[in-house]
Amino acid sequence: MASLAQHVAGLPCPPLSGAASRRRPAAPRRPPSALVCGTYALTKEERERERMRQQFDEASERCRTAPMEGVAFSPEDLDTAVETTDIDTEIGSLIKGTVFMTTSNGAYIDIQSKSTAFLPLDEACLLDIDNVEDAGIRPGLVEEFMIIDENPGDETLILSLQAIQQELAWERCRQLQAEDVVATGKVIGGNKGGVVALVEGLKGFVPFSQVSSRTTAEELLGKELPLKFVEVDEEQARLVLSNRKAMADSQAQLGIGSVVLGTVESLKPYGAFIDIGGINGLLHVSQISHDRVADISTVLQPGDTLKVMILSHDRERGRVSLSTKKLEPTPGDMIRNPKLVFEKADEMAQIFRQRIAQAEAMARADMLRFQPESGLTLSSEGILGPLSEDPAEESTDE
Repeated sequence: MASLAQHVAGLPCPPLSGAASRRRPAAPRRPPSALVCGTYALTKEERERERMRQQFDEASERCRTAPMEGVAFSPEDLDTAVETTDIDTEIGSLIKGTVFMTTSNGAYIDIQSKSTAFLPLDEACLLDIDNVEDAGIRPGLVEEFMIIDENPGDETLILSLQAIQQELAWERCRQLQAEDVVATGKVIGGNKGGVVALVEGLKGFVPFSQVSSRTTAEELLGKELPLKFVEVDEEQARLVLSNRKAMADSQAQLGIGSVVLGTVESLKPYGAFIDIGGINGLLHVSQISHDRVADISTVLQPGDTLKVMILSHDRERGRVSLSTKKLEPTPGDMIRNPKLVFEKADEMAQIFRQRIAQAEAMARADMLRFQPESGLTLSSEGILGPLSEDPAEESTDE
C-alpha cells in the first residue's frame, strides 16, 4: 500500500496568488534560546526546607518500622522505675509538688509520681475564696502539700494547703496566748451569745460578756477588735477570745483628766458613744457643753473627730465617761465654736488638772488640821509645809 506521503505528493496544488506569492521580509534572526532543563538551582531557604523534609520522612519511617530503635530502656523498664520511686503517699504525709494546671474547682499538681494529684478549691486556703488564683496558686508554683484523701476510682490523691495552714495558725495562737499578747480580729458573724471573729485565719468566739461595750452583733459586724486569747484548744477546735481583757491594758493607761482623740460612733438621746482607740466611751449629753444641748445631732454627727477628756473609767465593767464641757475655754464654745475647743483642749485640760490637784491638796490639808501629829500644815497659797512649833512666835514676827 502506497504511503500517505506518496498520495499527498501526487495531489495537484493550485498556484499561489500574487499577493500570497510575494515573500515577506525575513525577520531578524534571534540568538538561540537557553536550553530548558528539568532541574534548576535551589535557594538556601529551599535547600534547608528540603533537608528538614527528608529528616522528617526518615524519622516517620523509623517510628513506623522500628519505634524502639536507639531507646536505652523498654516501656516495661519505665513502668518498673515509676513503681519503685520512693514517694510517701500515706494520708497525712507531706509531699512537694508543682502546679501545672488550674480549673474553677481547684488545681492539678505534679508530684513526680504515676498518681494524679488534685488540690480542691476549698482546701487551697484558710479563707473563703472564689478561685485558687486568689490564694496565689498558679501554674509553676512549687509548694508543699498535705495528702488528705485518695479517690478510689482513679487513685487520684487529694491534697490540701488549708490543713498545713491550720496547724501553723493554731501554733501561732498558742504562742500569743502564752505571751499574753493582744491580737486583732475582724468580726465576721454573730449570734445571741456573742460574735465570731477571724484571728490568724481561724474563727474564734467572743462572748458578749467579754465585749467591752454594750452593743449588738450587727453593730460590730465588719469591725476590728483588740482581743486576747482565753482558750486555745486545737483538738476540740475551740478558740475563745476576750475583748474586755484586751481593753483592760489600754484602759490602765487612761488617767482621769487626760485628753484623747476620739471618733463619734453613734448618737443616743442620752449622749454620744465615742471610739477612743478601740474603747467605747460615753459622752453624756450633760457633759457636751456648759450650755444646754437640746438636740445632740445639732452638735455632733457620726464620724466626727473630736478631743475628749477622761472623767472616769470602770475597768471591771469596761465603761469610760468622757467630757468636752471641761475643755470649753468659755461656756457654750462646744456649741458655737467646736473648732476652738479642739485647738484649746490640751491647754484647758492642763488647767483642769491643776485645779484638781489644788483641790486635792486643800482637802488633805483640812484633814491634817485635825491631825497635828503629822507635822504638816497648809499655807494661805494652798502649799503644804512643816507645821510651826511656836505659832505665837510666828504671829509676833509678823
